[in-house]
Amino acid sequence: MAVKLRLRREGAVKRPHYRIVAADSRSPRDGRFIEILGDYHPLHEPSTIQIDEERALHWLNHGAQPTEAVEKLLRITGVWETFKPGDKPKRERPEAKEKLSKKAKAKAAEAEGQA
Repeated sequence: MAVKLRLRREGAVKRPHYRIVAADSRSPRDGRFIEILGDYHPLHEPSTIQIDEERALHWLNHGAQPTEAVEKLLRITGVWETFKPGDKPKRERPEAKEKLSKKAKAKAAEAEGQA
């Protein structure tokens, strides 16, 4: 399931306010969502943005992709800089064992025997 962080429109006609939600990318704009992460009120002067930073970081770290609008809101609130998408830790893997052919193994054993 591909999760997106996106805006869900609410409010009256010509009086919108939005909720920032984590939702399946296949669900409609105002349809099902997984979790509410915050609110955005663009008509307030100045506009208000409230985001649950802990939950937003949780979803970002688990691979959720923000839309352009949500990414901009995350940058304004400072959550995006906390996330640092380029600095994700890479999974550590054990060192790969050398795969040698039978001839190479025989040569290595012979070289050890002569030494």
